[in-house]
Amino acid sequence: MQRLAILAMSALGAVAVGMAGLGGVGYFLYSKSRVDPMQPVDAIIVLGGDRDGREEYGIELARDGLSSNVVLSNPYWKDDPKMAEFCAVQDPRFTVTCVRPQPRATRGEALFTRDLAAQHGWTSVMVISWRYHLPRARYIFSQCFDGEIVMRPVPRDYDFSVAHWEYIYLYQTFGFVKAFFQGRS
Repeated sequence: MQRLAILAMSALGAVAVGMAGLGGVGYFLYSKSRVDPMQPVDAIIVLGGDRDGREEYGIELARDGLSSNVVLSNPYWKDDPKMAEFCAVQDPRFTVTCVRPQPRATRGEALFTRDLAAQHGWTSVMVISWRYHLPRARYIFSQCFDGEIVMRPVPRDYDFSVAHWEYIYLYQTFGFVKAFFQGRS
């Protein structure tokens, strides 16, 4: 019985140390990820995710003259009224294109970006997502798109619990591993 208790305590200790290590590395790798300087690009690509202001931000950047093309990823349900509103934006300074990614993941978004870039002659894109998603998105986009990639986070703060941050760091890390094994597209 004592031996089982020692094994259980050792296992719990190992998990705690692993989680602390993941939290420390994740904080610097994901939460403090590199953000590229703002610059004009051929297209602004807004990745799907939370309703956290990302679509408004991408459109605002186009209104500020950073691009004449905004591409909104639309992995949401078919009749999403908010996406319908964003996709209907009309401005003489830029066009808004909404695309359903296949697969409905970052790789699908990188693939439709590659295809649109080839179709329209784009050589540079700005990708908008969560700050903690930027490293993985940069990697996936570099596997699919040969042009210049500018990574910009949605301008917001995140008020997550420690457990939620651990989940995010774990999810992003597993996503990196998956992307590595998927290779170039």
